[in-house]
Formats: sequence, structure tokens, C-alpha cells
Amino acid sequence: MNLNPTVIAIPIYFLLIGIELIVHRIQATKSYRLNDAITNINCGVTSQVTGAFLKVFTVGFYTLMYEQFRFATIENSALTWAIAFIAYDFCYYWAHRMSHQVNLFWGGHSVHHQSEEYNLSVALRQSSTQTIWTFLFYTPMALAGIDPLVMLSVSGFNLLYQFWIHTESINKLPRWFEAIFNTPSHHRVHHARNPKYIDKNHAGTFIIWDRMFGTFKEEEERPTYGITKNLNSWNPVWANMSHYNDMIADMKRIPKLTDKIKYIFQKPGWLPESLGGYRAPYDIDQKTYKKFDLHAIKAVNTYVFVQYIVLLVGTALFLFNLAAFEEDLLQKGILALMIIIATMTFGGLFENKSWSKPLEYVRLIASPLVIWYYFLGAAFSPIFLGAATLFILGSIAWLYRATQLISPAKIEAQ
Repeated sequence: MNLNPTVIAIPIYFLLIGIELIVHRIQATKSYRLNDAITNINCGVTSQVTGAFLKVFTVGFYTLMYEQFRFATIENSALTWAIAFIAYDFCYYWAHRMSHQVNLFWGGHSVHHQSEEYNLSVALRQSSTQTIWTFLFYTPMALAGIDPLVMLSVSGFNLLYQFWIHTESINKLPRWFEAIFNTPSHHRVHHARNPKYIDKNHAGTFIIWDRMFGTFKEEEERPTYGITKNLNSWNPVWANMSHYNDMIADMKRIPKLTDKIKYIFQKPGWLPESLGGYRAPYDIDQKTYKKFDLHAIKAVNTYVFVQYIVLLVGTALFLFNLAAFEEDLLQKGILALMIIIATMTFGGLFENKSWSKPLEYVRLIASPLVIWYYFLGAAFSPIFLGAATLFILGSIAWLYRATQLISPAKIEAQ
């Protein structure tokens, strides 16, 4: 059983998202779009799935530093946990701040900022690569003697705290609370693309770090959300790769090797003076600005939504039972790949990509076969075989019918 607090809280996340969605419907607040919300959650799915393979960068390295190089041993207690929570949040502040200041690190963190909406589903929009660049920031805790299990616990609860602040449903809170803790108001500023709001309020739990180190900004007018160069895609894999792709394109234009290296560690938007210098963020015209909203017809949206519920159940089973796959890396890799391919095809169907329909047919056929082989030990099961056959044939017929309603001229070739 996976005891990660983030994984355990998955049902609560979806319950709260459902409540917020209902409240916004009652209030006629338009903050949810199906394609955007599913992409947000898909990024969280890919993050959790790939995270199962990146533990060497987090748990593994931290444990190594703790066991081999710690200066002291701190006995576990409630006080230790409280101190570790504060220490983790301090390290998180600097890891988060540097993720906005270093171009390479931004390649990981930018995923979390790509949505042009602001709701609880955005909290689940996490990167698959950020931990590669930020795991070193927590080394001081290991050297100080904080047990790896305590570090994992406080990191999970730190992330849990940050879930509820991704909402527009809560306005300002009492002044004393806003002075100490990160709140929806503070974090809306952090997700804004308005020039005066960019790179502000990096806190996880305690906003005091931003107040102490000069990165705090009070919320004034309603922010415009997203990044300065919009992703314009519902594909979670591309969401994780897009900034790195931009970096490669920029580096090809930079003639000097020293400037190429400098570009990697400079602030996002930096270019050498010979290529125009720093590309500063700019204000947008609210009257003419339109959010990216390329989407499929309602029939395809309904198909994706139903298939997505099935995927979420499968992903939850995968995450809750990771320990059972630890000895078979190939098995874990195949299951993870199936989940990630599903998120890609759903994004492709939202965008009417020409490759998405064939890939979805392959996924529909392959998924039951993988489940049969790995979970049933390839044993013959008439019930499973019958149910899988009905599911595959029904889904293929449904997808075929839904996509026939789309004009070929609207299908964007890839």
C-alpha cells in the first residue's frame, strides 16, 4: 500500500473539486472547462506515475545523505515533525523561487502554471520533471538528521496544504492569517501572468518567507492566469516537454558556447544582447485576449470523460499498489506507459489530432490484454474476457460514431 499522503488524499481532492464545480455552477462562475480540467488532472496523473521511477532523486538521494553524511540524529517526536514541517517549507520556498529564476528549472515548474483557469483542478497540475532539478534543495534537512520518513510525511502534508489555495471561491481571509500563511489570494498572484505579479509569492505554507526575502505582492486587481507564452495544447506529455523544446530552439540560435551555457541558468526569457536581450513579460489587452479553447464536439468530450473515469480508477489502483510492482521494473514500466499513452490520446481527441483516433483504438485493445496478463496471471477468465470484449467493442463503436460527426476539415493533421 502506498502511504504517500498525496496519494491517500486523491478521493478527497476529487470530492472538493466536485463541490467547487457545483458551487460555481450555482453562482454562474465560469472557471471550469472540461478540456482544461482533464488536462490539469492528466498532468497530475503523469507526474505521479513518472514519480514512481524518480524516487532515486528524492527518497533515494535524501536517504543516502541522511545515512552517510548527517551531522546529528534527531529523535522522532511531535516537536520534530513540527520543526521538520517548517524546515521543509523554507527549503520549498527556495526550490520554488529558483524554479522561476533558472531557465532549466522553469522547464519543470512551468507545467503547473500553464492553465489559463484558476480552480482546484490546477492544484493537481504537476510536473513530471521538476523533482530532477529541485531534490537537492532538501539536502540540509538530511544533513541535520531529519529522518527520511519524517521528510516524506511533511512533504506530503505541505502539498496537501497547497491544494485548497488554488481557488477563486475564497476571497481575503483575516489579516492575521494572511500575514502568516499562504492563502488563495496570495497564490492567485503567484499564478498570474501580469508583469507586476510575476515571480511573487513563492511560499508553500508560510507566506512569511516571501515577506522576509522581498518577493511578496498583495493581490490587487483580478489576475490573468497562465504563462507568457501559452501552451495551446491539451496534451500533458507536450505540456512537460514544451519549454525544453523552446530552450533547444533558442540555443540553436545562440552562436557562442558561453552564452549557450549562460542561457541554461539565466532567468526565463533571457537571450544575449546580440539576439535582442531579455524578453520581458508584457501586459495583455483584456478586451481582445482569448483563451486557448480548441476542443472537440460534445460527443467526443463525453466519450473522453467516460473513458477518463475508467483511467482514473486504474491509475489509483496502480498508485496504491506500487509496492507490488517494485520487483518487476518492466511490469511497472508497461503499466505506467499505458496510463501515459491514455492521457496523450485524450488530449489528442480534444484537439482533433489525426493520430489520436488510431492510437486510441490501439489503447482500447491493448489495455485489457495488459490487465489480463499482469493481474490475472494470463489465467483464462470467461467473465473478464466477456466484459473486456464488450468494453472494447462498445468503446470502438462509440469512438467511431463520435468522430464521424467531425468534419475532416476540422481535423488538424500532426
